[in-house]
Parts: sequence; structure tokens; C-alpha cells
Amino acid sequence: MSEEFGKAYWEERYRGHAAAYDRRPNPQLVAEAGELAPGTALDAGCGEGADAIWLASRGWRVTAVDIAGTALHRAREHAETLGADLASRVDWVQADLTDWTPTEEHFDLVSTHYVHPAASREALFRRLAASVAPGGTLLIVGHHPSGPQPTGSHASALQVHFTAEEIAAGLDPGRWDIAVAEARTRSATAHEGHDGHEHHEHHEGHEGHGITIHDTVLRARKRP
Repeated sequence: MSEEFGKAYWEERYRGHAAAYDRRPNPQLVAEAGELAPGTALDAGCGEGADAIWLASRGWRVTAVDIAGTALHRAREHAETLGADLASRVDWVQADLTDWTPTEEHFDLVSTHYVHPAASREALFRRLAASVAPGGTLLIVGHHPSGPQPTGSHASALQVHFTAEEIAAGLDPGRWDIAVAEARTRSATAHEGHDGHEHHEHHEGHEGHGITIHDTVLRARKRP
């Protein structure tokens, strides 16, 4: 297993950065999950919790998983400031997605954004797909290969660059209907919309400046 994106890496990263002042959820989550009826959700790689809190505010019961205790502590504190009712709808779980296996066919929505697997990306996405309940939705967002590429010590971060077609190819067409599989570009500031394990190193040195983010978006529904 690569240590580059292991627990120590993420703990150091979160401790070295102030809590995210931008608490907005990832825009692709809002676009793709905004019309879904609330149920049970898994936020895999939840970071400081903006996505999980947004889902909980819309009535979802969320299991939010991250490797970094610092991020989860900040997420829990933020949720508690929004009221006991919302906070009670999120279960914060500290776990390494590299070897953590969610309950199969359990969640009505499984969402992951810019996750950095320390091992096989394909294996992680297989486990996440398996945890979607019949009739449920899988949402995977990552960096499209047309966007900025990591260099030097971040070369292993290429795991987070993929196309929607690559992910769709790993889903059994007999069980899944692909609703969205595309590349999207969006404009943001250096900090805007970056929660959890977004690729901050792409944008360092551009604070306050507009940047273009190239997203891969896959949304699929498991057949009932």
C-alpha cells in the first residue's frame, strides 16, 4: 500500500490547514442528488463534511467516512452547530477506504468525490457499487484527465484522474443503468467547492484567482 495518501498524510494535511471556510457541498452532488428522494446515504471520503451535512439537511441519514480524525472532528463540530436534529442524521466513521468494506446493498445513495485511494481505484469503486441498494444511486466524481496533472511527489495521485467511461465499464450492464457519464468543466476560485480530498495541490499559488476544474461525473442506478 502506498503511504503517500495514508492516514499520516491526511492528518498532517488537515492539521496544517485551517478549517474550510467554504462549507458548500460539491456542486456535482447538488446537481445529481438534488432531486433524489432522501433515504440512507454513504459519503465515502467525506473530509470536513460539507457534502454529508448538505445531505442531512435534505433529510438523508448519512454514514460519512474518512481516514482523517482531524477532518471528522471539524465535520462533527460543524454539524452540531446546525442543530441536534441535523447532527443526529450523520454517523461519522473513521476508516481507511483502502480496506473498509461497507454493508452490501444497504445505501440508497453512495457518493464519493475526488477520493485518493492508496490502493486500487477499481477495487474501491467495486466495493462502493456493491453497497448500493437495489433501486439506489451511485455517484462518482473525480478529476478528468484533461485537467491539470500531478507531478513529482504527487504522481500516484493519477489514481484520481479517470474518465466516466472507465468507471462505467466496471459496472455490470445487467444490473446498472447509466444516467450520466460525462466530463464537465466549472469555474471556481482556488478554495471554492474544495472539501475533503479535493486535489488542493493543483491550485496552490492561485488563491483568489479563477481556475477551471475538469470533473468526471458518473451517476448510475442499480436496477431494483
